Amino acid sequence: MIKVIKEFTAIEIDRIIEMAWEDRTPFDAITFQFGISEKETIDIMRQEMKLSSFKMWRARVQGRATKHAKLRVEGIDRFKCSQQKQISGNKMAKR
Repeated sequence: MIKVIKEFTAIEIDRIIEMAWEDRTPFDAITFQFGISEKETIDIMRQEMKLSSFKMWRARVQGRATKHAKLRVEGIDRFKCSQQKQISGNKMAKR
């Protein structure tokens, strides 16, 4: 079986890492915007971060309700805080 690896620009990888670090951004938002699964996001984090930083991030997000849309409290369906500033490089539609 051949594993398909998606190619991302440095800016896109930066944004994926930023979204993965954000507590309120679920993995589903990364999947929606970049078309990669949670496992692929974890693989990118593993490749791009120092081992100690990756372990710290992994321990922080594992099982965190805000990072997994299915574990979130009902009624919270946004990807980011409503007070968060818009990001100019973001591919998602501006509201």
